[in-house]
Order: sequence, then C-alpha cells, then structure tokens
Amino acid sequence: MIANSETIVVVGVGARTPLGFDAATSAAAVRAGISGIQEHPFMIDRFGELMKVARDTGIEVTLGGPARADEIAMSPALDALKPLLTSGNVAEVSLLLATGEARPGQRDGFAAQVHAGLRRKLSDQVSFTGGGSTAGGHAGGLVAIHHACKSLREGRTKLCLAGGVDTYMEPETLEWLDENEQLHSEGNIYGFCPGEAAGFCLLATLGTARAYGLTPLAQIVGTAVANEENRIKTHSVVLGEGLGTAFRSLFAHAPKDPVDRIICDMNGERYRGTEYGFAAIRNPGRFRDAADFETPADCWGDVGAASGPLYVSLVIEAQARKYQKGPLSLIWASSENGARAAVLLGSRRMDV
Repeated sequence: MIANSETIVVVGVGARTPLGFDAATSAAAVRAGISGIQEHPFMIDRFGELMKVARDTGIEVTLGGPARADEIAMSPALDALKPLLTSGNVAEVSLLLATGEARPGQRDGFAAQVHAGLRRKLSDQVSFTGGGSTAGGHAGGLVAIHHACKSLREGRTKLCLAGGVDTYMEPETLEWLDENEQLHSEGNIYGFCPGEAAGFCLLATLGTARAYGLTPLAQIVGTAVANEENRIKTHSVVLGEGLGTAFRSLFAHAPKDPVDRIICDMNGERYRGTEYGFAAIRNPGRFRDAADFETPADCWGDVGAASGPLYVSLVIEAQARKYQKGPLSLIWASSENGARAAVLLGSRRMDV
C-alpha cells in the first residue's frame, strides 16, 4: 500500500483483557483459543446458576462505577503511550475515549467521568489537549479511531490516543442483561458472556511519526461510520443496511485488493450474524473469504466499546510475529444504538 506523509499510522497500542494485562499476552491467548469465561463469584441468573462472565481477575470484584473502568484503562493507555514517552519528545496528545452505552448500572455521564478520571491519572505522564468521550457502545472504540483520524487529517492535533473501555460487571447491569435474555447460559444459548476490557491506539500522521522517531506499526487505510435503523431488540427485520453502508464507504477509497482478515464483535447473538451476512452480500468481491472471520468474544467475552481498539492490537501482534494472514484487515463493530463502524488496516510496510 502506497503511503505518504499524511497517511495515518498506529505508533502504539495497549490492551487489557480477561486473558491478559497487555497486548502480547491477550493476542497469544486468543490465537491459542484460550477462554477467559468463568462463573461469577456470586451473581445468579434466572435459571438459578452462577452467571457466566469474563472478568478482570486483577481487580477486586466489588470495585464498580467509573473507578473500575479507569482501573482497567490505566495500564493499556500507558502501554499505547510508551513509544512517545520513551522517545524523549514532549508533545500534547488528544484523548478520545468510548465507553458502553447508558444502561442500568451505568448512567448518563459515565463516559465523561471515566474520561476525566483517566486524564487525571495520566496527567503526570503526558499533557492532554482536546479530545472527548462518548457512550458509544460496541462501535464506540472504532468511532473514536474514526474521529481521531479526522482530527489528524485536519491538523487539529499531532497525536491522538483513541480507545475504549467497557465493563458489564455491575450487578444491576448483569441482572438487566439476564432480564433481556441476552445473558448466555445453558438455558439461553444465543446470549453472550459479558466481559470487561480496555484497548488503546496512539495515532499520528506518517510525517509526525518520522519527525518524532516513532515506528509505524500499521497503516489506517480507511475508516467509516454509518447507522442502522433496524436495531437489535426491536421488532424490525435486520438486512445489514447500516453495516453494508459502512463497508461500501470504506471500500470506495481503498485498494481493490480483497480483505485478507476479518475481526468482528459477533458474540453469539443471532442478530449480529444475520447483519454481517447481509452486509457481506451487499459488498461482493471485497473479501478473500467472507466466511472466514474471527470472533474474539468467544475467548475474552463481549467487551463492548473496547472491541475495536483491541482488534487493532490483534492485527499488530500478528504482524510482529509473522502469522498475519495478509496485508489488509477489516475490523468492525455494531452498537445497540444503531452505530456501525469499520476500519481497514494495512501492513506496517510503508512504501513512499
């Protein structure tokens, strides 16, 4: 893929999941098919069984609210910033953060509280300017990357830390999922296993990366966002229009080469599989094998807004260890609020 000084590149990643406290460990566990899904210590589902969850065992189960999300987000945010912090350069960074959508156990204002808390915790390491937060749900982390790329292209900032953090471990949230028949159990095989995680990407233009001595890890070939009117948990029929539109917009300005790798937030809910099937049909010829997709939620649970940035780290880890399927990767996610987001990643090789 041809790159120039304005090409957006990833220069740092960080991940914390139920499978590992950094990107390398988490990626290795996903590749090996290791599952972090376990029984909750005390939450009982409507069938009288302990709920199946994927939780961060490094954090006390009783810690909740924004404090829990900040605790999960802190180390991966620092990991993503590490290349800048060790380069000796002093630069202001824009922080764009996504959390889960407003829901029982996570009220309005949660995203802003987590954003403010994380900025405060990191303030002795880096100077922040601008940025913002959104309760974007599953697509939120990718939406953050989309807006970070836009900000970089428009010259409003030189470095963006874009990421997502999500946790379903609030008792009120788990009970709500159970009431909505979304919680996976032996009595409900089409539910999902709620998890918690955080993922971050440090982004810059290739020109800025070279000026600061930062090594490009991957190229952001394109980003796209769209909206789905026929949402999950409604009586409408999903035909993949929103996700299909996001794919079409993404491919319109991308190389004609077929996508080699697909990573997505399918979690066991039938809606998501149906949606992707129609979206793929709406974009024929763009996938090397549309049926060959990866669903990390099988291993680390449904991690909501953290999904997209974590998928970026999976691609970068695969490239570093030479098991990446090819140079072009598609990652996508779908929020319950109708937001759809997709990102096309290219290999680290920068031909100029």
